[in-house]
Amino acid sequence: MPTWRGGCHCGAVAFEFDAPGAVDVTDCNCSLCAMTGYEHVFVEEADLRFLSGRDALVSYRFGTRTAEHLFCGTCGIKPLYRPRSHPGAWSVNARCVDGLEIARRIPFDGRNWEDSIDGLHEDLSD
Repeated sequence: MPTWRGGCHCGAVAFEFDAPGAVDVTDCNCSLCAMTGYEHVFVEEADLRFLSGRDALVSYRFGTRTAEHLFCGTCGIKPLYRPRSHPGAWSVNARCVDGLEIARRIPFDGRNWEDSIDGLHEDLSD
């Protein structure tokens, strides 16, 4: 599997992860993803490694306060976060990864999270 590199705008946060040559991207319409243009690539925890800046990330939680949204404390970009939908995994922002190739886009109705989450897990396993 290829190793992909990503990070924030200013370069303070950098990470790499192992994933297929083309990845599925989940497009969520929740309030935060819609406002920030976040595109999810779910990565198993063991497949992501911080190269720098883990301590530069600022945490934000809302709603159920389960998901931990992580923003660079310098430039404000959200390169990744710990999702409620995938415990033990990371959600990497596809927009923050160099040269990422997208296999397919999966829509997710995050505005109606509770009613939609089972469908997301089914879409990702196809």
